Amino acid sequence: MGLRLRLLLAVVATVVVTATLAAPANARPQSQAAPAPTTLILYDTTGEFGYLGELYAAQVANLASHFGTWKAMPVTQYQAGQLGQYKGAVYLGSTYNEPIPPALLDDIGSGGTPVIWAGFNIWQLTARIADFTARYGWKDGYLDFGQVTAVRYKGTDLARNPLNNGGILDYQSLDPAKATVVAQAVRSDGTTLPWAVRSSNLTYIGELPFAYASERDRIVAFQDMLFDLLAPTTPTRHRALVRLEDVGPDADPAKLRAIADYLSSKGVPFSVATYARYRDPSGFYNGGVAEDVTFKQRPEVVAALKYMISKGGKLLMHGYTHQYDVKANPYNGVSGDDFEFFLAHVDSEDYVRLDGPVPEDSTQWFNNRTDVAAREYKAAGLPIPNVFEFPHYAGSATDYWAAAAKFGTGYDRPLYFAGVLTGGPVDSRKARHFPGEVDDARFAGQFFPYVVKDLYGRKVIPENIGDFSPTEMNHHPARLAADLVANARAALVVRDGFASFFYHPYLGLEDLKPIVEGIQGLGYTFVSADAV
Repeated sequence: MGLRLRLLLAVVATVVVTATLAAPANARPQSQAAPAPTTLILYDTTGEFGYLGELYAAQVANLASHFGTWKAMPVTQYQAGQLGQYKGAVYLGSTYNEPIPPALLDDIGSGGTPVIWAGFNIWQLTARIADFTARYGWKDGYLDFGQVTAVRYKGTDLARNPLNNGGILDYQSLDPAKATVVAQAVRSDGTTLPWAVRSSNLTYIGELPFAYASERDRIVAFQDMLFDLLAPTTPTRHRALVRLEDVGPDADPAKLRAIADYLSSKGVPFSVATYARYRDPSGFYNGGVAEDVTFKQRPEVVAALKYMISKGGKLLMHGYTHQYDVKANPYNGVSGDDFEFFLAHVDSEDYVRLDGPVPEDSTQWFNNRTDVAAREYKAAGLPIPNVFEFPHYAGSATDYWAAAAKFGTGYDRPLYFAGVLTGGPVDSRKARHFPGEVDDARFAGQFFPYVVKDLYGRKVIPENIGDFSPTEMNHHPARLAADLVANARAALVVRDGFASFFYHPYLGLEDLKPIVEGIQGLGYTFVSADAV
C-alpha cells in the first residue's frame, strides 16, 4: 500500500506536450440556449507562446462560471461597445505587445464595466488614455525581476514559487488618494511593490497568476478578486469538505468504521471515493499471486460502507478498477496505485510523465467501464454513485465530456486541453516533467475554491487544499496535517470558499484528527458534498 501515500497527481501548472488528438464528433454535449454572458474574457493568441493565452483563458472561464455565464475570445477580435454588454471583463496579457484593438482601450477608458487586467500590455492602455495618471492615480513602470516569494493579500502572505522568474510590473508613481493597493508582492529581502492596484473601473495585476500555482499560492488572491469584479456584495462564508480516498474491495472494514465514527462524532459529513473492483494482476502485493475481487465478494467491506452511509457518508465513483489493464501505469498495475483513463510512466529523473489517452479511449469505452462498475455496486447492494472522480485526476477530453453527460457532477482537479475552450481539435500532447512549469504546454490542471461549471459542462465540487501525504514521492514533498491546516488558513481569503481535502482511510485516525479539528478551529463548517 505504500505507493498510495503520495499519488496526488493534480496538475496545477502547465506541462509539456507532443501529439494532437481530435475529439470524436459526438463527444461534446449539444449546445443549448443560454442566458446572456456575465463575464467577457479576452486573451492573447499571437507570438511563439500564443497558445498559452487559451489555457489561461480556460482557467478564468472555469472560475467565472461560479458567477454566471461567460464569453471568451481573442483580444484581437474585440469590437467597439462589447464591454458594455457584460457585468465584468478580464484581459490576460500573456504575449508581450499583443496588438490590442484601440476600441477596447477606449471602452475601458470610458468607464463603466469593471475590468481586471493581468500581465503584459498595460502600457498600451496608459498611452492611449491621455490623462490616465490623473484619472487613475498611477503610472506604470518597468518589470521588476527581483525574487518575489509571497503576495500579501488581506493580511495573509500567499506563496509565490521561487522558481518563478517572471517579472512583476512596478510603478513610477502611485497616488493613494486615487488608487488602492489590493495586494503587495513581497521580495525575498522583505521589501514590497504593488502586486494588484484598483482605481475607478480598473484593477491591474502586475503578472499572470497561473504559472506555478499551488494550494497556498497567490492564485488564491485572484480567485477572491473575481468576487469584487462580479459579485461584490457576496457575504463571507467558509465551508469545508472531506473525502475519503481509494476505498475498494481491499479496504480495511475496521478502519472505515472507526473513521466514520470519528467524523460523525465531530458533526462532519463526508464523501467516500470508491472503486468497485480491486485488481492486482501480477500479485505485486500478494506474493506473486494475482488478485481480482469485487465488492460483492467482500461482504464485510460492503457492510462497513453501509455503516459509513448511516454515519453521514456519501459514495462517489472513483473509476471502475482505478488501474489500467495488466500493465504498470505507471507503477505496478494495482488498483489505487495506477491511472485508469490516461497512460503514464515514471522517467529516469523520477518524474511521472503523462503520455496521453489510453488506446481504447472513447465515449463508449468510458460508458462501458462505468456501466460495469454500476452493476457491481448494485450486485453488492450498494447505492450507485452519481458523482464521478477521475483516478489520479486524469482523463482525456473525451472522458470528461462523457462524464459530464453521464454523471453531471465531478469531484476532482480536471485537466483542460488546448482546443476545448475554442471548440477546435483537442491537443493531448505528451507531458514531460509533471507537474512543473515547462516550455511547451498544451494542457493544464486546475483546482477550485468554490463550485464551478467547467468547460466540459460538469459541476465540479472543490478540492483545493490537497491530501495528507507523510512521505515524499516523485518530487512531491510530504504534506502533513499542519500543511493542510495552513492551506486552509490561506483559503480563508476567499470570501465564500471552501477548504476541501482528501484522506486515505488506510492511514488510520491519528493524522485525520488534527486536520479536521484544525480546519474547524479556523472557523470552517463541514458540509456534505450534496449540499454545495
